[in-house]
Amino acid sequence: MITSKDLARQIVVLLSAILGLVGAFIGSGAAGGNAVETASGGALAADATPIAPGGPAFSIWTPIYAGLVLYAIWQLLPKQKSDPRQRRLGYPIAASLLLNAAWILCVQYDLLWLTVPVIVVLLAVLVWTFLIILGSRPRTLVETVLVDGTVGLYLGWVCVATAANITAVLVDAGFDGLGLAADVWSVVIIAVAGLVGVLIAVAGQGRLTPTIALCWGLSWVAVARLTGDLLSTPTAAAAIVAVVVVVAVTVVLRIRAPRRQNTSVLVNA
Repeated sequence: MITSKDLARQIVVLLSAILGLVGAFIGSGAAGGNAVETASGGALAADATPIAPGGPAFSIWTPIYAGLVLYAIWQLLPKQKSDPRQRRLGYPIAASLLLNAAWILCVQYDLLWLTVPVIVVLLAVLVWTFLIILGSRPRTLVETVLVDGTVGLYLGWVCVATAANITAVLVDAGFDGLGLAADVWSVVIIAVAGLVGVLIAVAGQGRLTPTIALCWGLSWVAVARLTGDLLSTPTAAAAIVAVVVVVAVTVVLRIRAPRRQNTSVLVNA
């Protein structure tokens, strides 16, 4: 049964997507402000910390934003209005869009310290959304791509972004490493990111898109540490090892995962 709450949810998701696009536009520097990598004194630039991914890594936002916008439009269709799955997913996805826009504003206004709680909450919301996805099945290939695929990419990338963000804030605050070398801390953080990737792969039984996004980010950390201004062979090596491990675990789990009746291989996107 369709209720007024369903229409409200659809409108909230659409408005959140619009605000998310506005935030992305501002974050790109196209609106006259500073791009994320140059805002806040360059604390989030590719050479600011050993954990920062190389600049091209951020191109992953293109498919993420495209998927979120298309989802916001798709969920307006009459068939999605009372769909139980969309009822559960709508508000968490809307919240993630608003949190991401809030993160960009924090960077633009040099509130670097505030980016940490915002991105941590964003990560928590995406984990919540991912668990909802795991507890239900998409009905069509379109839903698989727009919902499961997009959220997977979003989650995988934000895992890497959270690690990079926290590291950037600590470095900007003058954290001295408690006597440990920067390379040691970098390897530890990369190892934690890799462990998170393994846990996501296990929870999702080898879902592809979280692994793709997380490994994309870690790969660009390796590239930046081998070719950029802030060189670090140990960090690059740790990132490469993490990528190999997460991919291997994902592939093994995907092969062993039981095939579900009437389910395309793409359903576990």
